[in-house]
Amino acid sequence: MSVAFTKEEDAESQAANLPDRPISTHPNLVTAEGLAQLEAGLAAAQSAYAAARAGGDINTDRTAMARATRDLRYYSARRGNAQLVEALQAPDRVMFASSVTFEREDGRTQTYRIVGEDEADPTQGTVSHVSPLARALMGKAIGDVAMVNGAEVEIMAIGS
Repeated sequence: MSVAFTKEEDAESQAANLPDRPISTHPNLVTAEGLAQLEAGLAAAQSAYAAARAGGDINTDRTAMARATRDLRYYSARRGNAQLVEALQAPDRVMFASSVTFEREDGRTQTYRIVGEDEADPTQGTVSHVSPLARALMGKAIGDVAMVNGAEVEIMAIGS
């Protein structure tokens, strides 16, 4: 049989079979800001889904519909199991939603806020509560030492 008579899957058909976004097995702890981000993501996914449906023939843009339904499933699940954790005003130990400043052995000082997985962005000073850094620092008080990547860090300050 000639290749001309076989149907090869086109790029759009392949894109329409998008795998689901992975959902963490860890508790979905969120700050108030993280909850707002999830709600915004859910609203955007709902809008994208409505736009893809209103676009007429779903078969003409299966990629947009696949992306919209995938994101709608993800944000619906994440919003549905979100557990809001309010930050304490003056925590005496590192915990979820607190910020922590620590000094590395080489003298560098860094500050991170411990947040939910969906809102974590180390370049913006936030790390996930399930990250190795956060796990090493959780429960520590000012003056305590923790091991981070095989090196000691000293807790200098804790805030909300």
